[in-house]
Amino acid sequence: MSELRFVRMGFGEDAVEYRTAWDEQRRVHAARFADEIPDTCLLLEHPPVYTAGRRTAESERPLDGTPVVDVDRGGKITWHGPGQLVGYPILKLPRPVDVVAHVRRLEEALIRTAAEFGLETTRIEGRSGVWVLGDPVEQRPALGGLNLDFDPRLTDEEFDPRLNGPEYAPSNAGQRREDRKLAAIGIRVAKGVTMHGFALNVNPDNTWFDKIIPCGIRDAGVASLASELGRDITIEDVLPVLERHLREVLENADLKPREIEREAASA
Repeated sequence: MSELRFVRMGFGEDAVEYRTAWDEQRRVHAARFADEIPDTCLLLEHPPVYTAGRRTAESERPLDGTPVVDVDRGGKITWHGPGQLVGYPILKLPRPVDVVAHVRRLEEALIRTAAEFGLETTRIEGRSGVWVLGDPVEQRPALGGLNLDFDPRLTDEEFDPRLNGPEYAPSNAGQRREDRKLAAIGIRVAKGVTMHGFALNVNPDNTWFDKIIPCGIRDAGVASLASELGRDITIEDVLPVLERHLREVLENADLKPREIEREAASA
């Protein structure tokens, strides 16, 4: 892969409105497709905003009518806001594009970043993003004094954590010792060039996630570097570390097009 250029768009008081960043993504995407610029990663913070990918269900959106921006990436609904480091890598990939390989590379850079701060994270089969693993189910504390055999999330398809208070809130998954997502990934590939990307929870107010079903997952929650490690960590601390690991992983990637299986010609 070619040299990766980073653009720090804005943080803190200069956080970038979501639609402004989306417009900039489209502009950079067009320039990258035309080979006018190198591979580019936009890094920024957003003011509080909910965004919904193409697969988001109505039952996963805020119940109180909070506005949601519907976007053209994969995945479901999530939140962006202060304390969350967002990255939009806009990269040209060989065709046919191997989307899964691209996601795995982003996960690897995020896993390495968390490890450098002392937090062990991992992937979970069937769920994109970077995760802090909880305890085995049988070792987790009972909810509301009930045995886990009666956990309504496991038996009631209509159970809605948005209506059931802090006991089931995604932001409290650490207290329940459940799996919790540290970084979410949602991408789109158009004309062989990637858009959208990842959101790494550094030190946000994770109760923003309690209004929604984050990523459509009802049996896990969310985490942040600061809460998991029990110390102050800022966007400024994480930025250079994340850039270094993104550069190491993405620039050194052996890019290959997705293999296409061809049926043997019949005799």
